[in-house]
Amino acid sequence: MQTHLSPDIQNTPAGKAAESILRSCVHCGFCNATCPTYQLLGDENDGPRGRIYLIKQMLEGKQSAAKTLTHLDRCLTCRSCETTCPSGVQYAKLLEIGRQIAETQIKRPPKELALRKLLRKTLPYPKRFSTLLGTARLIKPALPGTVKQKIPQKRRYKQWPQNKHNRFMLILDGCVQPSLSPDINAATANLLDRLGIHLKNIPQATCCGAVSQHLNAEEEAQRFMRQNIDAWWPEIERGAEAIISTASGCGAVLKEYHHYLQHDVDYAEKARRISELCKDISEIIMDEDSEQLKTTNVDTAKKLAWHPPCTLQHAQKITGHVETILTRAGYTLVPVADQYLCCGSAGTYSILQADLAQQLRQNKLENLQKHQPEMIVTANIGCQTHLQEATELPVVHWITLLDSA
Repeated sequence: MQTHLSPDIQNTPAGKAAESILRSCVHCGFCNATCPTYQLLGDENDGPRGRIYLIKQMLEGKQSAAKTLTHLDRCLTCRSCETTCPSGVQYAKLLEIGRQIAETQIKRPPKELALRKLLRKTLPYPKRFSTLLGTARLIKPALPGTVKQKIPQKRRYKQWPQNKHNRFMLILDGCVQPSLSPDINAATANLLDRLGIHLKNIPQATCCGAVSQHLNAEEEAQRFMRQNIDAWWPEIERGAEAIISTASGCGAVLKEYHHYLQHDVDYAEKARRISELCKDISEIIMDEDSEQLKTTNVDTAKKLAWHPPCTLQHAQKITGHVETILTRAGYTLVPVADQYLCCGSAGTYSILQADLAQQLRQNKLENLQKHQPEMIVTANIGCQTHLQEATELPVVHWITLLDSA
Protein backbone atom coordinates (compact mmCIF):
# COMPACT_ATOMS: atom_id res chain seq x y z
CA MET A 1 0.00 0.00 0.00
CA GLN A 2 1.49 3.34 -1.06
CA THR A 3 1.74 5.88 1.76
CA HIS A 4 2.36 9.63 2.07
CA LEU A 5 2.37 10.23 5.80
CA SER A 6 2.16 13.80 7.07
CA PRO A 7 5.51 15.28 8.20
CA ASP A 8 4.40 15.70 11.82
CA ILE A 9 4.08 11.93 12.30
CA GLN A 10 6.32 10.52 9.59
CA ASN A 11 9.50 10.21 11.66
CA THR A 12 7.92 9.39 15.02
CA PRO A 13 8.03 5.81 16.40
CA ALA A 14 4.27 5.50 15.81
CA GLY A 15 4.58 6.88 12.28
CA LYS A 16 7.40 4.53 11.34
CA ALA A 17 5.54 1.53 12.77
CA ALA A 18 2.31 2.52 11.01
CA GLU A 19 4.03 3.05 7.66
CA SER A 20 5.67 -0.38 7.84
CA ILE A 21 2.34 -2.04 8.64
CA LEU A 22 0.46 -0.12 5.95
CA ARG A 23 3.01 -1.05 3.30
CA SER A 24 2.58 -4.74 4.08
CA CYS A 25 -1.15 -4.60 3.21
CA VAL A 26 -2.01 -5.68 -0.37
CA HIS A 27 -5.74 -4.78 -0.15
CA CYS A 28 -6.77 -8.40 -0.87
CA GLY A 29 -9.79 -8.31 1.45
CA PHE A 30 -9.31 -11.81 2.84
CA CYS A 31 -9.58 -10.18 6.29
CA ASN A 32 -13.20 -9.18 5.69
CA ALA A 33 -14.18 -12.81 5.22
CA THR A 34 -13.39 -13.57 8.86
CA CYS A 35 -14.23 -10.21 10.47
CA PRO A 36 -17.20 -10.50 12.86
CA THR A 37 -18.36 -6.89 12.47
CA TYR A 38 -18.09 -6.93 8.68
CA GLN A 39 -20.16 -10.12 8.59
CA LEU A 40 -22.85 -8.48 10.73
CA LEU A 41 -22.92 -5.02 9.17
CA GLY A 42 -21.68 -5.54 5.61
CA ASP A 43 -19.99 -2.11 5.62
CA GLU A 44 -16.47 -1.92 4.20
CA ASN A 45 -15.57 0.60 6.91
CA ASP A 46 -16.55 -1.95 9.55
CA GLY A 47 -14.03 -4.46 8.28
CA PRO A 48 -10.23 -4.46 8.64
CA ARG A 49 -9.49 -3.29 5.10
CA GLY A 50 -11.81 -0.30 5.40
CA ARG A 51 -10.47 0.62 8.81
CA ILE A 52 -6.92 0.44 7.47
CA TYR A 53 -7.87 2.99 4.80
CA LEU A 54 -9.47 5.25 7.42
CA ILE A 55 -6.30 5.12 9.53
CA LYS A 56 -4.15 5.75 6.47
CA GLN A 57 -6.15 8.89 5.67
CA MET A 58 -5.61 10.22 9.20
CA LEU A 59 -1.90 9.47 9.04
CA GLU A 60 -1.70 11.36 5.77
CA GLY A 61 -3.13 14.45 7.41
CA LYS A 62 -6.80 14.27 6.49
CA GLN A 63 -9.12 15.40 9.27
CA SER A 64 -11.18 12.51 10.56
CA ALA A 65 -14.92 12.72 11.05
CA ALA A 66 -16.93 11.39 13.97
CA LYS A 67 -17.88 8.38 11.86
CA THR A 68 -14.21 7.39 11.67
CA LEU A 69 -14.05 6.97 15.43
CA THR A 70 -17.32 5.02 15.35
CA HIS A 71 -15.92 2.53 12.83
CA LEU A 72 -12.69 2.13 14.83
CA ASP A 73 -14.65 1.70 18.08
CA ARG A 74 -16.72 -1.06 16.52
CA CYS A 75 -13.62 -3.19 16.02
CA LEU A 76 -13.48 -6.00 18.60
CA THR A 77 -9.69 -6.28 18.30
CA CYS A 78 -10.33 -10.01 18.03
CA ARG A 79 -7.43 -10.29 15.54
CA SER A 80 -9.17 -12.92 13.48
CA CYS A 81 -8.05 -10.87 10.48
CA GLU A 82 -4.41 -11.38 11.49
CA THR A 83 -4.89 -15.14 11.47
CA THR A 84 -6.42 -14.90 7.99
CA CYS A 85 -4.06 -12.33 6.45
CA PRO A 86 -1.62 -13.89 3.93
CA SER A 87 0.67 -10.85 4.18
CA GLY A 88 1.09 -10.84 7.96
CA VAL A 89 -0.37 -7.37 8.46
CA GLN A 90 -0.13 -6.41 12.15
CA TYR A 91 -3.58 -4.93 12.19
CA ALA A 92 -4.02 -4.67 15.98
CA LYS A 93 -0.90 -2.52 16.35
CA LEU A 94 -2.04 -0.25 13.51
CA LEU A 95 -5.50 0.03 15.07
CA GLU A 96 -4.03 1.21 18.37
CA ILE A 97 -2.10 3.94 16.56
CA GLY A 98 -5.22 4.95 14.62
CA ARG A 99 -7.37 5.07 17.71
CA GLN A 100 -4.86 7.27 19.52
CA ILE A 101 -4.88 9.77 16.65
CA ALA A 102 -8.67 9.71 16.27
CA GLU A 103 -9.05 10.28 20.02
CA THR A 104 -7.07 13.53 19.77
CA GLN A 105 -8.97 14.77 16.71
CA ILE A 106 -12.54 13.88 17.60
CA LYS A 107 -14.38 15.00 20.71
CA ARG A 108 -16.48 12.26 22.29
CA PRO A 109 -19.88 13.12 23.82
CA PRO A 110 -19.65 13.81 27.60
CA LYS A 111 -21.76 10.74 28.46
CA GLU A 112 -19.44 8.49 26.48
CA LEU A 113 -16.35 10.02 28.04
CA ALA A 114 -17.79 9.57 31.52
CA LEU A 115 -18.57 5.88 30.94
CA ARG A 116 -15.12 5.14 29.56
CA LYS A 117 -13.50 6.91 32.51
CA LEU A 118 -15.71 4.99 34.95
CA LEU A 119 -14.60 1.70 33.40
CA ARG A 120 -10.93 2.73 33.62
CA LYS A 121 -11.27 3.78 37.25
CA THR A 122 -13.20 0.68 38.35
CA LEU A 123 -12.34 -2.50 36.42
CA PRO A 124 -8.53 -2.48 36.84
CA TYR A 125 -8.78 -2.13 40.63
CA PRO A 126 -9.80 -5.41 42.35
CA LYS A 127 -11.02 -3.81 45.60
CA ARG A 128 -13.13 -1.21 43.81
CA PHE A 129 -14.61 -3.78 41.46
CA SER A 130 -15.29 -6.22 44.30
CA THR A 131 -17.13 -3.53 46.26
CA LEU A 132 -19.18 -2.55 43.21
CA LEU A 133 -20.04 -6.18 42.42
CA GLY A 134 -20.96 -6.93 46.04
CA THR A 135 -23.29 -3.93 46.13
CA ALA A 136 -24.87 -4.93 42.82
CA ARG A 137 -25.55 -8.44 44.13
CA LEU A 138 -27.27 -7.00 47.21
CA ILE A 139 -29.65 -4.83 45.20
CA LYS A 140 -29.99 -7.24 42.26
CA PRO A 141 -33.73 -7.95 42.82
CA ALA A 142 -34.52 -4.25 42.42
CA LEU A 143 -32.53 -3.75 39.22
CA PRO A 144 -33.95 -3.74 35.66
CA GLY A 145 -33.78 -7.05 33.79
CA THR A 146 -31.09 -5.95 31.35
CA VAL A 147 -28.82 -4.91 34.22
CA LYS A 148 -29.76 -7.86 36.43
CA GLN A 149 -28.62 -10.43 33.89
CA LYS A 150 -25.13 -8.91 33.87
CA ILE A 151 -24.59 -9.68 37.57
CA PRO A 152 -23.20 -13.22 37.86
CA GLN A 153 -23.88 -15.63 40.70
CA LYS A 154 -21.24 -15.83 43.39
CA ARG A 155 -18.78 -18.68 42.89
CA ARG A 156 -17.34 -20.63 45.78
CA TYR A 157 -13.80 -19.75 46.83
CA LYS A 158 -11.45 -22.74 47.06
CA GLN A 159 -8.41 -22.97 49.31
CA TRP A 160 -4.99 -23.02 47.69
CA PRO A 161 -2.71 -26.00 48.45
CA GLN A 162 -0.19 -25.46 51.23
CA ASN A 163 2.56 -27.73 49.87
CA LYS A 164 5.92 -26.20 48.98
CA HIS A 165 7.96 -27.39 46.01
CA ASN A 166 11.40 -26.48 44.69
CA ARG A 167 9.86 -25.54 41.34
CA PHE A 168 7.69 -22.44 41.40
CA MET A 169 5.80 -20.20 39.02
CA LEU A 170 4.00 -16.88 39.37
CA ILE A 171 0.39 -16.17 38.49
CA LEU A 172 -1.40 -12.97 37.56
CA ASP A 173 -4.50 -12.80 39.74
CA GLY A 174 -6.16 -10.32 37.43
CA CYS A 175 -8.49 -7.45 38.27
CA VAL A 176 -12.06 -8.76 37.85
CA GLN A 177 -11.45 -12.53 37.88
CA PRO A 178 -10.81 -12.83 41.67
CA SER A 179 -14.30 -11.43 42.31
CA LEU A 180 -16.15 -13.08 39.43
CA SER A 181 -14.56 -16.53 39.60
CA PRO A 182 -12.00 -17.05 42.38
CA ASP A 183 -12.12 -20.81 41.76
CA ILE A 184 -10.10 -20.51 38.54
CA ASN A 185 -6.70 -19.67 40.01
CA ALA A 186 -7.29 -21.97 42.98
CA ALA A 187 -7.91 -24.83 40.52
CA THR A 188 -4.71 -23.89 38.71
CA ALA A 189 -2.75 -23.99 41.97
CA ASN A 190 -4.21 -27.43 42.78
CA LEU A 191 -3.31 -28.91 39.39
CA LEU A 192 0.22 -27.51 39.45
CA ASP A 193 0.66 -28.82 42.99
CA ARG A 194 -0.04 -32.30 41.63
CA LEU A 195 2.70 -31.68 39.07
CA GLY A 196 5.19 -30.69 41.77
CA ILE A 197 5.01 -26.96 41.06
CA HIS A 198 4.34 -24.27 43.69
CA LEU A 199 2.24 -21.37 42.44
CA LYS A 200 2.88 -17.91 43.87
CA ASN A 201 0.52 -14.97 43.76
CA ILE A 202 2.30 -11.62 44.26
CA PRO A 203 -0.21 -9.17 45.83
CA GLN A 204 1.62 -6.11 44.47
CA ALA A 205 0.89 -7.22 40.90
CA THR A 206 -2.23 -5.58 39.55
CA CYS A 207 -4.19 -5.21 36.30
CA CYS A 208 -2.22 -6.30 33.24
CA GLY A 209 -2.99 -2.94 31.60
CA ALA A 210 -5.45 -4.26 29.02
CA VAL A 211 -8.45 -2.16 30.09
CA SER A 212 -6.54 1.12 29.90
CA GLN A 213 -4.78 0.16 26.66
CA HIS A 214 -8.03 -0.77 24.92
CA LEU A 215 -9.61 2.49 26.06
CA ASN A 216 -6.76 4.52 24.55
CA ALA A 217 -5.19 5.45 27.91
CA GLU A 218 -1.70 4.40 26.86
CA GLU A 219 0.30 6.06 29.64
CA GLU A 220 -2.03 4.65 32.28
CA ALA A 221 -1.65 1.17 30.80
CA GLN A 222 2.11 1.43 30.90
CA ARG A 223 2.02 2.41 34.57
CA PHE A 224 0.21 -0.85 35.32
CA MET A 225 2.79 -2.74 33.27
CA ARG A 226 5.74 -1.20 35.10
CA GLN A 227 4.10 -1.89 38.46
CA ASN A 228 3.70 -5.57 37.56
CA ILE A 229 7.29 -5.85 36.37
CA ASP A 230 8.53 -4.32 39.63
CA ALA A 231 6.34 -6.71 41.64
CA TRP A 232 7.49 -9.84 39.79
CA TRP A 233 11.15 -9.03 39.22
CA PRO A 234 12.54 -10.19 42.62
CA GLU A 235 10.80 -13.56 42.13
CA ILE A 236 12.12 -13.84 38.59
CA GLU A 237 15.63 -13.31 39.91
CA ARG A 238 14.96 -16.10 42.45
CA GLY A 239 14.17 -18.53 39.63
CA ALA A 240 10.47 -18.33 38.79
CA GLU A 241 9.98 -20.56 35.75
CA ALA A 242 6.99 -18.79 34.28
CA ILE A 243 4.30 -16.17 34.75
CA ILE A 244 0.98 -17.92 34.25
CA SER A 245 -2.20 -16.34 33.00
CA THR A 246 -5.53 -18.15 33.27
CA ALA A 247 -7.33 -15.32 31.47
CA SER A 248 -6.27 -15.37 27.84
CA GLY A 249 -7.08 -11.66 27.50
CA CYS A 250 -4.49 -10.82 30.14
CA GLY A 251 -2.03 -13.30 28.68
CA ALA A 252 -2.24 -11.67 25.26
CA VAL A 253 -1.22 -8.31 26.76
CA LEU A 254 1.51 -9.77 29.00
CA LYS A 255 3.11 -11.42 25.99
CA GLU A 256 3.32 -7.99 24.34
CA TYR A 257 4.87 -6.05 27.23
CA HIS A 258 8.05 -5.95 25.16
CA HIS A 259 6.15 -4.11 22.43
CA TYR A 260 4.44 -1.59 24.71
CA LEU A 261 7.61 -0.73 26.64
CA GLN A 262 10.15 -1.04 23.83
CA HIS A 263 11.06 2.67 24.01
CA ASP A 264 11.35 2.74 27.82
CA VAL A 265 15.09 2.71 28.59
CA ASP A 266 14.55 1.46 32.15
CA TYR A 267 12.00 -1.24 31.41
CA ALA A 268 12.47 -2.43 27.81
CA GLU A 269 14.76 -5.36 28.66
CA LYS A 270 12.73 -6.40 31.69
CA ALA A 271 9.54 -6.22 29.62
CA ARG A 272 11.11 -8.50 27.03
CA ARG A 273 11.87 -11.03 29.78
CA ILE A 274 8.32 -10.83 31.13
CA SER A 275 6.93 -11.53 27.66
CA GLU A 276 9.20 -14.56 27.33
CA LEU A 277 8.13 -15.96 30.71
CA CYS A 278 4.40 -15.45 30.24
CA LYS A 279 2.55 -18.70 29.52
CA ASP A 280 -1.07 -19.63 29.23
CA ILE A 281 -1.91 -22.42 31.68
CA SER A 282 -2.62 -24.74 28.73
CA GLU A 283 0.98 -24.33 27.56
CA ILE A 284 2.28 -25.36 30.98
CA ILE A 285 0.11 -28.47 31.21
CA MET A 286 0.97 -29.51 27.66
CA ASP A 287 4.68 -29.25 28.50
CA GLU A 288 4.43 -31.21 31.76
CA ASP A 289 3.86 -34.89 32.43
CA SER A 290 0.08 -34.72 32.35
CA GLU A 291 -0.17 -38.41 33.19
CA GLN A 292 -0.09 -37.22 36.80
CA LEU A 293 -3.37 -35.39 36.20
CA LYS A 294 -5.26 -38.45 34.99
CA THR A 295 -8.24 -39.39 37.12
CA THR A 296 -10.94 -42.01 37.15
CA ASN A 297 -13.58 -39.48 38.18
CA VAL A 298 -14.21 -38.08 34.69
CA ASP A 299 -17.69 -38.64 33.35
CA THR A 300 -16.70 -39.90 29.89
CA ALA A 301 -20.25 -39.47 28.68
CA LYS A 302 -20.17 -35.72 29.38
CA LYS A 303 -20.27 -33.68 26.20
CA LEU A 304 -18.55 -30.30 26.16
CA ALA A 305 -18.66 -27.38 23.73
CA TRP A 306 -15.28 -25.64 23.60
CA HIS A 307 -15.20 -21.91 22.97
CA PRO A 308 -11.64 -20.74 22.19
CA PRO A 309 -11.30 -17.05 23.10
CA CYS A 310 -9.98 -14.76 20.38
CA THR A 311 -7.14 -13.73 22.68
CA LEU A 312 -6.05 -17.37 22.85
CA GLN A 313 -6.40 -18.45 19.22
CA HIS A 314 -5.71 -15.21 17.32
CA ALA A 315 -3.57 -13.10 19.67
CA GLN A 316 -1.49 -15.81 21.37
CA LYS A 317 -1.78 -18.24 18.42
CA ILE A 318 -2.52 -21.15 20.78
CA THR A 319 -4.80 -23.72 19.19
CA GLY A 320 -5.42 -27.35 19.97
CA HIS A 321 -3.92 -27.36 23.47
CA VAL A 322 -7.11 -27.28 25.53
CA GLU A 323 -8.89 -29.66 23.18
CA THR A 324 -6.04 -32.16 23.51
CA ILE A 325 -5.93 -31.88 27.32
CA LEU A 326 -9.69 -32.33 27.73
CA THR A 327 -9.84 -35.21 25.25
CA ARG A 328 -6.98 -36.97 27.02
CA ALA A 329 -8.85 -36.50 30.29
CA GLY A 330 -11.78 -38.41 28.81
CA TYR A 331 -14.24 -35.70 27.82
CA THR A 332 -16.12 -35.61 24.52
CA LEU A 333 -15.98 -32.34 22.57
CA VAL A 334 -18.91 -31.65 20.27
CA PRO A 335 -18.29 -29.95 16.91
CA VAL A 336 -18.78 -26.16 16.94
CA ALA A 337 -19.12 -24.16 13.72
CA ASP A 338 -17.26 -20.89 13.13
CA GLN A 339 -15.01 -21.22 16.16
CA TYR A 340 -12.80 -18.44 14.82
CA LEU A 341 -15.55 -15.85 15.41
CA CYS A 342 -15.70 -13.65 18.51
CA CYS A 343 -18.44 -14.08 21.12
CA GLY A 344 -18.73 -10.30 21.54
CA SER A 345 -17.20 -9.98 25.00
CA ALA A 346 -13.87 -8.37 24.01
CA GLY A 347 -13.07 -6.66 27.31
CA THR A 348 -15.26 -3.57 27.66
CA TYR A 349 -16.80 -4.05 24.19
CA SER A 350 -19.90 -5.78 25.58
CA ILE A 351 -20.61 -2.60 27.57
CA LEU A 352 -19.61 0.05 25.04
CA GLN A 353 -21.02 -1.72 21.95
CA ALA A 354 -23.84 -3.65 23.61
CA ASP A 355 -26.06 -4.19 20.54
CA LEU A 356 -23.29 -5.67 18.41
CA ALA A 357 -21.99 -7.72 21.34
CA GLN A 358 -25.41 -9.27 21.90
CA GLN A 359 -25.81 -10.18 18.23
CA LEU A 360 -22.40 -11.83 18.21
CA ARG A 361 -23.21 -13.70 21.43
CA GLN A 362 -26.50 -14.98 20.04
CA ASN A 363 -24.76 -16.33 16.94
CA LYS A 364 -22.00 -17.88 19.05
CA LEU A 365 -24.41 -19.58 21.45
CA GLU A 366 -26.42 -21.05 18.58
CA ASN A 367 -23.27 -22.73 17.33
CA LEU A 368 -22.10 -23.79 20.78
CA GLN A 369 -25.45 -25.34 21.73
CA LYS A 370 -26.34 -26.92 18.37
CA HIS A 371 -25.15 -30.42 19.33
CA GLN A 372 -26.66 -30.27 22.82
CA PRO A 373 -23.58 -30.22 25.06
CA GLU A 374 -23.96 -30.43 28.82
CA MET A 375 -21.49 -27.63 29.44
CA ILE A 376 -19.61 -24.84 27.66
CA VAL A 377 -15.94 -24.45 28.51
CA THR A 378 -13.69 -21.52 27.70
CA ALA A 379 -10.39 -19.93 28.76
CA ASN A 380 -11.18 -16.30 29.50
CA ILE A 381 -13.24 -14.75 32.27
CA GLY A 382 -14.73 -12.16 29.91
CA CYS A 383 -16.06 -14.80 27.50
CA GLN A 384 -17.24 -16.95 30.40
CA THR A 385 -19.25 -14.15 32.01
CA HIS A 386 -20.61 -12.78 28.73
CA LEU A 387 -21.84 -16.15 27.47
CA GLN A 388 -23.32 -17.17 30.84
CA GLU A 389 -25.59 -14.11 30.79
CA ALA A 390 -27.60 -15.58 27.91
CA THR A 391 -27.68 -19.34 28.47
CA GLU A 392 -28.90 -21.79 31.09
CA LEU A 393 -26.01 -24.14 30.30
CA PRO A 394 -23.10 -23.91 32.74
CA VAL A 395 -20.20 -21.92 31.28
CA VAL A 396 -16.94 -22.66 33.10
CA HIS A 397 -13.22 -22.22 32.72
CA TRP A 398 -11.75 -25.49 31.47
CA ILE A 399 -9.14 -25.55 34.24
CA THR A 400 -11.83 -25.69 36.96
CA LEU A 401 -13.47 -28.59 35.17
CA LEU A 402 -10.17 -30.47 35.01
CA ASP A 403 -9.49 -29.83 38.69
CA SER A 404 -12.96 -30.99 39.77
CA ALA A 405 -12.68 -34.34 37.94
